[in-house]
Amino acid sequence: MNFVVFQKAVSTEEYFSGRYNFINWFTINIALLISTFLHAKGFMEELKKTSRKEVVEQKLIAKSANAQFESLKNQLDPHFLFNSLNVLSSLIDENPNQAQKFTASMSKIYRYVLEQKDKELVTVEDEIEFAKTYCQLLKTRFEDSVDFEFNVRKEDLRRFVVPLSLQLLLENCIKHNFATSSKPLLIKVFSENDTLCIENNLQTREQMKESAGIGLANIVQRYSLLTKKNVFIEKSEDYFKVKLPILSEKPNIVSVDIDTEDKAYERAQKRVKEIKGFYGNLISYCIVIPFLVILNLITNPHSYWFYWPMLGWGIGVVSHGMSVFAIGKSWEEKKIKEILEKNNQRYGK
Repeated sequence: MNFVVFQKAVSTEEYFSGRYNFINWFTINIALLISTFLHAKGFMEELKKTSRKEVVEQKLIAKSANAQFESLKNQLDPHFLFNSLNVLSSLIDENPNQAQKFTASMSKIYRYVLEQKDKELVTVEDEIEFAKTYCQLLKTRFEDSVDFEFNVRKEDLRRFVVPLSLQLLLENCIKHNFATSSKPLLIKVFSENDTLCIENNLQTREQMKESAGIGLANIVQRYSLLTKKNVFIEKSEDYFKVKLPILSEKPNIVSVDIDTEDKAYERAQKRVKEIKGFYGNLISYCIVIPFLVILNLITNPHSYWFYWPMLGWGIGVVSHGMSVFAIGKSWEEKKIKEILEKNNQRYGK
């Protein structure tokens, strides 16, 4: 196109006669090398940007999940204390001697609550032992009105569940069902496939006041932050059952703290790399293009082909400079803010 059409230095027959083969081969390879270098460099820069973006997103997700998990765990302490004090208050009037025993048992149980509430998971064995102690406490109050059965497989004892989950579910059984000596409430704790089941015969009582809804909802939310396995609830006319997933290993909830200084350093580091990349591109342009000019004048002074790579690469350098020095960035930043605002409105943040 350059020799025949634009400069008209040679005819088509002469061009394809073989005289210009070496020059064409040489210049095409130089162009390909420059193009390959620029594309590879651009690809690596985009790959690094994408990797950094994914890391930041994962850190933010982990930070959000950790904050939610801590918030849920912090509900357990006052929730248990409040309900235990209610039970103790009613026992003082009904049976003062039993109230004393209840107080002693409650101190042991509350120690377990304080020890376990900050953990992500506990072994099924620990949770079962605690549940049995808690059941003894309930027996102190309800006597023959409540019965408990435990039938958990030995191989499941070393696996994991959410801490205090059994206590919260046992509490729900008592709270939502009436129990008398003639119609006792039977609560079963047993293994079923890969779940720990808590089942009670349904003897629903009328709710005198609205429930705070902390127990079961708390367990469901904590499991959702730890695993993809779901908590299942079954209800029929005769029974109510909750199935807790038993986990084989402890998942990791990463606690992330990204402070302002680290953010500023990352932004500054990114900015320096962008400027460094532009100046590297510019220096390469200033070195290679004069070399091509000299090569063109030496090998073929009658046909000027050097201005094609000079023009093409020059446009790339100008575009690179515009992107690095924020020319035209205002629209991009405005669009990013709009997208973030839409996402915040969508998720109610």
